Amino acid sequence: MNRGLSLNSKARHASPVRGHHRAKRAQRTSSFRNQIKDLARDLLIQHGYHGMSYGDLATALKGTRANIHYHFGNKQELVEEVLDNYIELTLAQLREVWGSPGIPLVGKIERTAEHSRTRYLKYNRSGNTGRPWSLITRMRQDSDALTPHSREVLLKYGQDLYTIIVSAIEEAKTRGEFVSWMPVEDVALQLVSIANSGGPITQDARNFERLEQLYMSFARIITLAFGRDRTRISRSRRRRS
Repeated sequence: MNRGLSLNSKARHASPVRGHHRAKRAQRTSSFRNQIKDLARDLLIQHGYHGMSYGDLATALKGTRANIHYHFGNKQELVEEVLDNYIELTLAQLREVWGSPGIPLVGKIERTAEHSRTRYLKYNRSGNTGRPWSLITRMRQDSDALTPHSREVLLKYGQDLYTIIVSAIEEAKTRGEFVSWMPVEDVALQLVSIANSGGPITQDARNFERLEQLYMSFARIITLAFGRDRTRISRSRRRRS
């Protein structure tokens, strides 16, 4: 009887220890998976789908290709997860920008440009280079190599961005920033086109200023063409200077 109690007692004491070790292993596994995804994202942006290999990942992380395969299977599965996470984060950030209450539409356009500038500077630290900085742009260029799921995610991103911007423009009209007959869909389409072309524009210009100028020149056009308060854009420009 006493021996049985002793064994049960040992089991009870051992269980929390085993649980702690399992939790630590799971934490290490999750951390390593995130390291793989972060590095894969950077390599995909810089070198494209065909320029990123499991060998590169293993070397940089001081691991093995087999270990990368263990966590993600084949390369397409890894790219799927990286792209899913990237687009989910991007849309969340853009919803926050375009959905911010009380900020005029011109201010939201400025914030969108700043959001892109932050990503540009991560891969173009001097501010005067034309390196790729958008995973979405890169994966669109390599879409033939992607899975149907990844191609669908890229397509849906554009649709979701369009919906987000349409809602922001409609809200701005409701607040009285623009005339009632402002062509919302046309304006949203142009803004989405600028956003989708951000990567090639900065690569061609070898700086971010050209993209910023494009955003703000379009903001001036819609304010002068459809704005009820045409001095808003002037005040915005003075604040920036």
